[in-house]
Amino acid sequence: MATPLSAAAVLTALRAEGVRVVEVGSWRTHNRNQKGAWGPVNGSIVHHTVTKGTANTVAMVRDGYADLPGPLCHGMIAKDGQVHLVGWGRANHAGGGDPVVLKQVTNESYGSRPTPPTKGNLNGVDGNAHFYGWECENLGDGKDPWPTAQYDAIVRVQAALCRAHDWTAKSVIGHLEWSSDKVDPRGFTMAQLRTDVAERLTHPANWTPGSSTPTAPKKDTMEPIDVWLYKGKDETSDAYAYLRNTKIKLDAQDKKIDALTKAVAELTDLVKKG
Repeated sequence: MATPLSAAAVLTALRAEGVRVVEVGSWRTHNRNQKGAWGPVNGSIVHHTVTKGTANTVAMVRDGYADLPGPLCHGMIAKDGQVHLVGWGRANHAGGGDPVVLKQVTNESYGSRPTPPTKGNLNGVDGNAHFYGWECENLGDGKDPWPTAQYDAIVRVQAALCRAHDWTAKSVIGHLEWSSDKVDPRGFTMAQLRTDVAERLTHPANWTPGSSTPTAPKKDTMEPIDVWLYKGKDETSDAYAYLRNTKIKLDAQDKKIDALTKAVAELTDLVKKG
């Protein structure tokens, strides 16, 4: 249970997660707040649109229909992986759903999936107040493919919300898991999506699948004395012994030089006295 993110906060979270965002019109203030509550939010719902074509799909989810005004979601995730933000606040997407599921999502207390819903749009609790909603461009026939870029964007969007609210992937559900009269999304399982979101949450927000996360360098445990005790390959003396012996030899050379300098000076005097 959390206070909904502001439009600015969700934009920051999405971009930090590597989501390619398209801002559509006055999306920050386009909502249905005058028709009911918005928040506290308990999770995020994934939908499919049963449409084809990005431009007309964006227009549809933004404007809605005569009997179901828009926005019909907060963002539309297109085939190419771009996320079109169309509204922020209460949106007509979740409709009625099962209160048992709401409790399970709120507490993140279910197993691989929530209990199958027994209530739907007409007799369920208001989901529009409690869930972020994301429509995904797809015909919903189980045959229309989900391009890698699109699926990756779905995962990133859900991870961004979970990261911002400190939720686990169990705060992400499909519309079919919320309402007994819904079947979306079709073409992938929500259990797999949650697994992929959970995996993403183990990495930094800017992580890309297939890349390695740099490991922190190990703390240097070498003490200063270790430098002087180092022995090179096939060497019998450590660095300190080598330095000490070098000093002794240099001192001896200095004495020889001093003696030679004195001898040269004496010879010079004898030559001058000739």
